[in-house]
Amino acid sequence: MAKRIIQDKTVKFFIVVMGLVFITIILKELQNIFIPFVIAYLLYFLFNPLNSFFERKGIPLGITVLLDVIIIALLAWGISFFMIDSFSRFGSQFPIYAEKLNKIVRDTAVSLGISDQFFKNFSIQSLIESIDYKLLAGNLFNSTFSILGNILFVLFFFVFVVTGHQSTYESIKKRYVYQKVRPELKKIKKKYKTNPELRTEAAHNLESNLNSEKLKKEEKLTSTFKEINEQIKKYIVSKILLNFSAGIIVTAILALFGLDFPIIWGLFTFLFNFIPTIGSAIALILPLLMVLIQFGSIGYALLIALIIIGVQTLIFNFLEPAIIGKSLNLNPLLILLAVLVWGYIWGIIGMLLAVPLTAIIKIIISNSESPDLQFISDLMGK
Repeated sequence: MAKRIIQDKTVKFFIVVMGLVFITIILKELQNIFIPFVIAYLLYFLFNPLNSFFERKGIPLGITVLLDVIIIALLAWGISFFMIDSFSRFGSQFPIYAEKLNKIVRDTAVSLGISDQFFKNFSIQSLIESIDYKLLAGNLFNSTFSILGNILFVLFFFVFVVTGHQSTYESIKKRYVYQKVRPELKKIKKKYKTNPELRTEAAHNLESNLNSEKLKKEEKLTSTFKEINEQIKKYIVSKILLNFSAGIIVTAILALFGLDFPIIWGLFTFLFNFIPTIGSAIALILPLLMVLIQFGSIGYALLIALIIIGVQTLIFNFLEPAIIGKSLNLNPLLILLAVLVWGYIWGIIGMLLAVPLTAIIKIIISNSESPDLQFISDLMGK
């Protein structure tokens, strides 16, 4: 009776749904552990070609890990130093931009006939003065230490991922192969028991069939891991290069138009476009707001907006699908849903990791022999 209930498709469906909800809750509640771990594994995929090169040259694993950690630490320090320096220079010019923003809001309120005193006497300085600086400073202090802690946590996980990945792979392979081969082994033994004439060939044939089945399963598992490695590595490298290209082009365009701090807006273009769909819009709004404050011209802002939209469309709607899309083979609707779901679970970091995580899930599902999972894999593809 219990077995019949478990085999009922409706019951199985709801069990799966409940399992997914439970996993989502666990991922959300333990995000301080899972996020650094996932980032560390993605860094492993990124550094894998370099580490393989060091391995071929006979460099010990300990030295390889140390070099990886030094490279990551230098990159983190360089990006942090650049961002802090850029924002400090922007902060020194803030009073000038504040006055321009006040004038834009007040003039707009008058032209639209808004009688609300808040808009007619708008002052960004007054809003800032109303902020609880002690609370803000406390939050900033906590956020800074949280970021530093997460970076150290990522490095901590990264060291163990690099040194322990091969052992983890061998354990999974052993478990997966044994689990898949065991039913075949039972069938072969049963066949020999029921047919006495085959017993003389039992030892040789049993070992031959078993080795053949094990080899087949090992090749499939190796192919799955290799596909995950290659696709995620290609996605990360290609995405970094595409975003960097977009950031450089946007920086150059804004510098030609005379916009202040073009490097900051180019940096935003680089960072926010790691978030599919939503990121491009955020990366567009921020420099346009700066254009309105600095020049006070809607026409000028629209011109720059059209140029930036053209650049982002060319890179992220034409070049990116050609370079990345074919390899990941993810449904565009799935990507949007993945961004929303992972964003709910892990916030901004979840949005950044949504595509590689979804690609890994799809690769694993596509290698399953279950018809239901194959159907899900087809839905996830283009």
